[in-house]
Amino acid sequence: MILDFNARVEKLLTDTFSEDLDTAGDITTKTIFTKNTPAKAIIKSKENGILSGAKLITPAFHYLDKNCKISILKSDGDVLENGTIIAEIEGDIHTILAGERTILNLLQHLSGIATATQNLAKKIAHTKAKIIDTRKTTPMLRFLEKEAVVHGGGSNHRFGLYDMILIKDTHVAAAGGQPDKAVILSRENSKKLGISAKIEVEVQNLKEFNDALTAAPDRIMLDNMSVSDMKIAVEKRNEKKTQIELEASGGITKETIVKIAETGVDFISVGALTHSVKSLDIHLKIY
Repeated sequence: MILDFNARVEKLLTDTFSEDLDTAGDITTKTIFTKNTPAKAIIKSKENGILSGAKLITPAFHYLDKNCKISILKSDGDVLENGTIIAEIEGDIHTILAGERTILNLLQHLSGIATATQNLAKKIAHTKAKIIDTRKTTPMLRFLEKEAVVHGGGSNHRFGLYDMILIKDTHVAAAGGQPDKAVILSRENSKKLGISAKIEVEVQNLKEFNDALTAAPDRIMLDNMSVSDMKIAVEKRNEKKTQIELEASGGITKETIVKIAETGVDFISVGALTHSVKSLDIHLKIY
């Protein structure tokens, strides 16, 4: 069963708070403050960036205490500056301090993804190429990380193994080494199995690209190909007047992304957006 967004959030909060609080709870706060000690706090950004994860703030604190009062001042996708107040919280200090690290971890990580995505998207805004993510995500956080990419102005690739056929080099090798034959085989068996999904195939050089082009998949991934070869691939695709999409992938950096986008590819997938992004500096302050 595929959980909906709210169910995923509920499960995430259950697991993360269980990890952080276990059965004893926040023993530091317990030893200093009596229960029902009132407190107020703000969550604010300490650097410029793009916000993601704001919709988690209320569920997180209400998971601990439904009586906690929360005012959300900024929405996902909003621009943050150093000092921007994201939310105001009022309630028992036990609740605020118990929820602090969990919500900050999520906000910092997701906002880092959104910020990194926008920084790349701005660089190629003059082209038709779209930034997309990959499956190189944190286990159980994929639904939030992919949403953060969208908040930053990017788009999503497939969510999992179940919603798109992506024939990688390993599939091609195991199927005989020819990408066109792997595409044809996949298409034929999709019909037999009642699977209706887009087919993408990965190629690593122009010979493989030419072979894949003859099989007419929905998308061809140009993996770790040179910029000059990508240009040739785009030209060949355009000459055929086909609707096949082209995706550049593999080792994309801020230094190379503009030249890649200017080749005319439709998508640029960047695994670093989710697997090695720098968190945005966001903190909670009690006053």
